[in-house]
Formats: sequence, C-alpha cells, structure tokens
Amino acid sequence: MSIAQRGLFIGNRGIIHDPATKTLLGRRWTTKAWLICVLDYKGRHREVMGGRSWTELFFLDEAVALAAGHRPCFFCRRAAAEAFRTAWGKAKGGQAPSAPEMDAVLHEERLDRGRKRVHAITGPIAELPDGTVIAAVGEAYTIAQGRSFRWSQQGYQVERQIPLADGLLTPPQHCSQSAPVTGRCHTPALKQVPVS
Repeated sequence: MSIAQRGLFIGNRGIIHDPATKTLLGRRWTTKAWLICVLDYKGRHREVMGGRSWTELFFLDEAVALAAGHRPCFFCRRAAAEAFRTAWGKAKGGQAPSAPEMDAVLHEERLDRGRKRVHAITGPIAELPDGTVIAAVGEAYTIAQGRSFRWSQQGYQVERQIPLADGLLTPPQHCSQSAPVTGRCHTPALKQVPVS
C-alpha cells in the first residue's frame, strides 16, 4: 500500500520488483531476513526499484515495520540490532541468537500459507508492549502506553477503546521481549494525536 506520509524506516525482503517496470512482482519475499533499515546511511542514495538489487519498502515507523515481521538491520542499525538480539535472548532465557536463528522464528510467525498471520492475543490489550499492532474489526491499531491508536493512510487517528481485538499483527516474539529495545515506541505520529 502506498501512502503520502514520509516513513521513518526502509525495509528489505530481497528483490521483489521488476526493474524495467518498477512494479512489485507476485512474490513478497526472496529471503527470510526481513530488515528494518535507516532511510539515510552515510549519504548513500538509491533509485527506488532502480535495478536488480533489493526492493525498497517504506514504513511509517518501527511499530509498523515490526508488525510486518521485520527486524533491525545489523549493517546500518547495528546498535538497535544488537539490543534487539540481546532482548530476544533474555526473553527466551538464553543467550542472544544469531540473525538467521531470529529470521527463522520470525518467518514462521509472520506467515500462514503465504499470507499475513494473525495471532491470538493472550492477555488484556492494555498490557501489550508499546508498539504492538493489533487487528480489530478490519482495522489496525498501534498500542502506546496502554492506549489504542487506529492506523490509517493519513497516519494515526485519535485513541479508541478496543474492548475486543481480532488478533495480534505483530509477531509474538516481538511482543515477548521484556522491554522496548530499538525505538519500537518511536512513533512520532502518536505524539501529535490528541487524546480523547
């Protein structure tokens, strides 16, 4: 989906476009490493869908990128990726996993027969970690400080009470980490939304 707002992050799932027509192909990934990258890295510039290189996917914020099943990139966001990996290890009660180990778990959690997987919510919505994205009545809501904000093509909308959600869009592994670690709450749009 394309929206007018400028995203904070760029995503990478491999080459999923035709460089001649600059259109997306039928496949939605070519690798299990779905990355969240910075928009500006050391002044490098890329032509969007400009060649036989990875396809640029833009995310409004990290909450949306994590909900899509991506993780921080170890190349352009090393500190965020290391913090993410450390929190993952703590949440699992062991040592920090390798990037391929995390990618394998996330790949299993993000897809259901090639489509976006929606997971059951096991507790109260208000207790979900900041940045978690849920589905309710066909809409997506981002949780911030125990409150639900509807995502729309115009950005986040005013807080709403969600008595019952259809499911969790953010992969459960992202929600199981003991604390936000990479700026998952870094959702500037929410700071501009009036609280009802």
